[in-house]
Amino acid sequence: MTKAVFQLEPLTCPSCIKKIETTLNKTTGVESTRVLFNTSKVKIEFDEVQVKASKIEETIKKLGYPVLSSKVS
Repeated sequence: MTKAVFQLEPLTCPSCIKKIETTLNKTTGVESTRVLFNTSKVKIEFDEVQVKASKIEETIKKLGYPVLSSKVS
């Protein structure tokens, strides 16, 4: 499993967390998603064979949340 952390612009509401987590967890290859409201970070585990980090970042942006930076390990 590959892990990634995406730093977003500050989140303004708890419903943002549910929207991001629900959408990403439905993505093929995503094992788990955790959004940290206090730090506006998305921590995700995924199978890079099935989905690339760039696709995950694109999905987050399409939901309306700008990604400031990302780190994949």
